[in-house]
Amino acid sequence: MTHEERQSVNDLTGLPADFTWGVATAAYQIEGAVAEDGRSPSIWDTFSHTPGAVDNGDTGDVACDHYHRVPEDIGLIGELGANAYRFSVAWPRVVPGGDGPVNKPGLDFYDRLTDGLLKAGITPFATLYHWDLPQALQDRGGWTVRETAEHFAEYASVVVGRLGDRVKDWATLNEPLCSAWIGHLEGRMAPGLTDLTAAVHASYHLHLGHGLAVRAIRAQSADARVGIVNNLSPIEPASDSAEDLAAAVRADGHINRWWLDPIHGRGYPQDMLDLYGVELPQRPGDLETIAAPLDWLGLNYYFRQIVTADPDGPVPNARQIQPTGARHTAMDWEVHADGLEQLLLRLTDEYGARRIHVTENGSAYEDTVRADGSVHDPERTRFLEEHLSACARAVRKGAPLAGYFAWSLLDNFEWAYGYDKRFGLVHVDYATQRRTVKSSGRRYAELIRGLSGDRPRTTA
Repeated sequence: MTHEERQSVNDLTGLPADFTWGVATAAYQIEGAVAEDGRSPSIWDTFSHTPGAVDNGDTGDVACDHYHRVPEDIGLIGELGANAYRFSVAWPRVVPGGDGPVNKPGLDFYDRLTDGLLKAGITPFATLYHWDLPQALQDRGGWTVRETAEHFAEYASVVVGRLGDRVKDWATLNEPLCSAWIGHLEGRMAPGLTDLTAAVHASYHLHLGHGLAVRAIRAQSADARVGIVNNLSPIEPASDSAEDLAAAVRADGHINRWWLDPIHGRGYPQDMLDLYGVELPQRPGDLETIAAPLDWLGLNYYFRQIVTADPDGPVPNARQIQPTGARHTAMDWEVHADGLEQLLLRLTDEYGARRIHVTENGSAYEDTVRADGSVHDPERTRFLEEHLSACARAVRKGAPLAGYFAWSLLDNFEWAYGYDKRFGLVHVDYATQRRTVKSSGRRYAELIRGLSGDRPRTTA
């Protein structure tokens, strides 16, 4: 190991001995098999088949063919040294109609996945909703109507009833901001709407569905550890002008506080309610349901946002600008590891978090397969090291960080960007489905070994 590598390991001092080292994926991004064993279409099947919605006309029809390659992919998780795997359950695979009959072959798939993980000494972390709403429910109003939240709780009960004897770590929702704001306000994700009222109502029913699902999970599994996953960004004003300072407050409300305050019993931020001007579809007792006590918080972090006032732009009337001289990923996202430390400390100090997992953190770069078949990705390796160091700094300052899940295990269907953007620690040749561990994946394994030694894996 070089001096630089040893120094990087030293930068991770402070991470607890029982730290969870994971990798993450999402069902629609990797599974494929979209019409097999009773699975019905999701809103992402519909959206990806809409001309012009996804780059290159790509779809998740095959993706990484994970549905047929589970044993191989579990082996890759082990090769990376990870002791935990965060995956999502596809609602349309388990309850194809959104409500009503349960599809046994769909549940059987996740049963086999869970058993395979446990046999390999890998702890399963299951996410119940990673954006693939059954199209049948979208046809009845989707997240803009209350019934979808109620059906989500019923679906959660089914899944936990089957897997809860072995899966103890559950996330209700992944990044509800993307579902509501990007899917219903900006139109860049499924279901592709551009309607502020629909977006606000969707955000509310996503939160309500979360709270109802927390109750359903605990009813099925008394020892479940339940959380929710939010994607957050530190917000900075582009200047000290009053306009930019106010824009930063609005952007923080739109991106962070709207998603954090309600689940912490603070209700919805009044300044954002005033800005949106949309009446919430609230009923008595809803806010208490939404604020159901949680065992952990999930943080997805990719970039900070520097914003300037944009009075004529869309809500929140703040426009993101790129700092000069910064490094950027292939997504044109600024590389800013300090932002991860800031968010971990904010969740700790402002929201009183008792346990946090970094549930996604990763970077896309244009990988090149060498003549010998290897993939050398030094930029992603550097990104990984810097962000893990930020985690360690936050822990040393008091953040109760319990785990880190690299995004992603595999190159995959990257939503509206299709297959051009590669985030994986493992390269996927989509034509052959050949998997190749990148140098960043080998570095991740090396870091884990350096900090964990030969500590045995646990599934508790």
